[in-house]
Amino acid sequence: MTREAGREARYRSIAADIAAKIRAGEYAPGEALPTQRALSASYDVTLMTLRQALRQLSDEGLIIQQPGRGTFVAPHPLAYQLGPLRSLADDLKEQGHQVHTTVLGRSVRRVPAEVAGQLRVRPGESALRLERLRAFAGRPAIHQVSWIRPPHGEAIRDQDFTSVSLYTALAEAGILVARAAETIQPALLTPATARHLGEPEGSPVFVSHRVSHTLDGTAVVVDRATILGSMMEIRTDRAATGLSLQWEATS
Repeated sequence: MTREAGREARYRSIAADIAAKIRAGEYAPGEALPTQRALSASYDVTLMTLRQALRQLSDEGLIIQQPGRGTFVAPHPLAYQLGPLRSLADDLKEQGHQVHTTVLGRSVRRVPAEVAGQLRVRPGESALRLERLRAFAGRPAIHQVSWIRPPHGEAIRDQDFTSVSLYTALAEAGILVARAAETIQPALLTPATARHLGEPEGSPVFVSHRVSHTLDGTAVVVDRATILGSMMEIRTDRAATGLSLQWEATS
């Protein structure tokens, strides 16, 4: 293991340990953590390594770092698991829509270079590719392609994804997703996806890119969803300690 890889493994291990203590109630919501120097000494690491661990916990919404004051446990340390990780289908079902999922394909394929970089696997390595089409209000609305990191993909390959969500399938296999980083961009419908969604090429769409991680920071799913702009809108609920995002049907 290289020195850099060893340092990365160490700070992820520290982040996982502190997160476990927060969830066990060792550090209560709103409570200050020990100083950075105290934590670095207790874990026997440099301040640089300790700060990388704290940065990961901050990104996950578990802690709040206040310059000049210290580091505090977030008021609601588990809230980040609810809003950000709720699926598009869950948002729609909560609004009373019946969502129908069709599995267009599932196969083990060579991972494209861009996805390999996000999953941090070797270029050319194979992974499970899952392609789904979501329909509600009587018409297709979402086209979704997900790449699942090996060997986790093999563990869930035979699941019935018409009724089971990807996150649920992973959880049942003992793979818990803790956080997800997502970007959403406006785009125009491509010819290949237009065929699945039944809309003219060039129609306005949202494209969601999401990378889901386990608690130790391992990227486990890379997901791309194309959502018809005519059928969906984004609603957000902003608060001092975070933001929740929800997809809402417009039809």
